[in-house]
Amino acid sequence: MNPLKKLFKQTFVYGLATVLPRMLSFILVPIYTEVMPNPALYGKVSVIFAWFAIFNVLLAYGMETAFFRFFYKADEKNKVISTSLISIIVTTGSFFILALVFQNSLASWSGIDLKYIEYAIYILALDALVIIPFSWLRATDRSMRYAVIKITNVSINLGLNVFLLIYLPEIVSNNPESIFQAIYRPDFQISYIFISNLIASGITLVLMLELYFKNSYVFDVALWQKMMKYAWPVLIAGIAFTINEVFDRILLERLLPENIAESEIGKYSACYKLAVFMTLFATGFRLGIEPFFFSHSNSKNPQKAYAEITTYFVILGSTILLAVIVFADVLKVLIIQNEAYWDAMAVVPILILASFFLGIYHNLSVWYKITDKTRYGALISVIGAVITLFINYFGIPYFGYIASAVATLLAYGTMMILSYYLGTKNYPIPYNLRKIGFYLSVSILFSILSFYVFERNLITGSILLAIFMAVLYKLENEKLRQLFIKK
Repeated sequence: MNPLKKLFKQTFVYGLATVLPRMLSFILVPIYTEVMPNPALYGKVSVIFAWFAIFNVLLAYGMETAFFRFFYKADEKNKVISTSLISIIVTTGSFFILALVFQNSLASWSGIDLKYIEYAIYILALDALVIIPFSWLRATDRSMRYAVIKITNVSINLGLNVFLLIYLPEIVSNNPESIFQAIYRPDFQISYIFISNLIASGITLVLMLELYFKNSYVFDVALWQKMMKYAWPVLIAGIAFTINEVFDRILLERLLPENIAESEIGKYSACYKLAVFMTLFATGFRLGIEPFFFSHSNSKNPQKAYAEITTYFVILGSTILLAVIVFADVLKVLIIQNEAYWDAMAVVPILILASFFLGIYHNLSVWYKITDKTRYGALISVIGAVITLFINYFGIPYFGYIASAVATLLAYGTMMILSYYLGTKNYPIPYNLRKIGFYLSVSILFSILSFYVFERNLITGSILLAIFMAVLYKLENEKLRQLFIKK
């Protein structure tokens, strides 16, 4: 199979594994905004999940990317698997014990209520233990199994959320003598959310136990040291990425007046969900290209393939950018049904474009991953994090969540530009800048016109989208057909 066609097939499957669960999880947004009509409650949940994201990165400590790098080039692949598994088991076990012992201190330091801390510890540990098994599925091209398990995880999570938040209160209200009375607690919404997450994570680990049982458990100290040398810059980059992605919720909580902080976070987080369409596309693409980058790094002229991949990522991403912005008001009614959350709609185009820039950055980052210069990735990400922290810290007291959205855009935009510039010096790739710049600039221009100039007029926006699609069809029809349709 043509390597590009194989890539897009993998991207489709991994994207499906990401998109379908996230699309199902969209149902949770109207559910949460219904059972938590006060945005402040949803804001509290959003802050806790922000801490989740930070600890997920710390517990992975770059081992996922290191696993890919060493798995593909190792003669004894089982050593890479067993060394990675043992490393994750030891660090996760240590975290689990220490976190339970010092949970009071964790609650005080993070600002999370103590009653939610224990849920968080169990969920974080369970999620850490499936990092290497999921990486193994991707590295061995078991994309369908990867997809099924991912979809199962979120389906269980979704089903439990729907039952516990919607149906359980109705059942108990209509039939007080029901056996479900034993598990019902009033004003228990946030705990039910984490109980659902905990059960889903536990079942996911059970489904992934195959690798744990078939592993020989040989720990190669020299290999582990090499992996950690490769991984630590990835960890730094991961922490910086997480700061860019979620730390604004924590800063909003601490820098806005206490009486409005959680409510503003709730509105911002709900409208942030509309940017998830771009995030889904970029994440699915990244999951497909990361193994592709490593497995084709020694092929003949891989730079040409990398350049072509990035070009068509930008073309598809530009289409998604414009489409989501044109139909933003339609999507908000479907996803965020409570009008109390709509005040933050102004951030949607900014955040979608920011997610797009991040996706382009991931494509451009191939040069430092395959040349083992991950320290550059760490440096770029730290610069992005500094921009995020600086703009949020000084902007939030005056502009609230608008400052957070702008900070995200500027951080990812800067990272994208820096990665391109440094890549040209260290691993030149012949990107088609003329084509990339054309589609990107037209999409951004039409998005600005649709959302801000014509004030989200659906007819005008649809005309602009139709023009963009017509130009795309005229210029790229034959190539896109080769990639997606022709044998």
